[in-house]
Amino acid sequence: QVQLVASGGGLVQAGGSLRLSCAASGRTSLGLAMGWFRQAPGKDREFVATISMNSGKQYYSDSVKGRFTISRDNAKNTVYLQMNSLRSEDTAVYYCAAAPVYGTPFRASEYRSWGQGTQVIVSS
Repeated sequence: QVQLVASGGGLVQAGGSLRLSCAASGRTSLGLAMGWFRQAPGKDREFVATISMNSGKQYYSDSVKGRFTISRDNAKNTVYLQMNSLRSEDTAVYYCAAAPVYGTPFRASEYRSWGQGTQVIVSS
């Protein structure tokens, strides 16, 4: 298992930016891919972005493509989610997760370790 701690959430105006961080510890060798998911009030958890920790290849949901950027710093065992041009629809609790698979998984079932989540509120 990988222990994950998400941080960086907060309140921001529409059109603004936030950067989320996810620090990993424990059996980090199992975190071959890292991803971000989010859950808005009254909605199901949805995929946001993922990155291969080996190749750096990224994959995004259509709803955030072009606005969000996922990146990783392997030396720090940390992944980031840079969120630009934020919209009120981006308001959600954001969760980071680790998957013991190669590539860029987007199914929640492929992720076996999850962080506690960090709240993002975008005001209009």
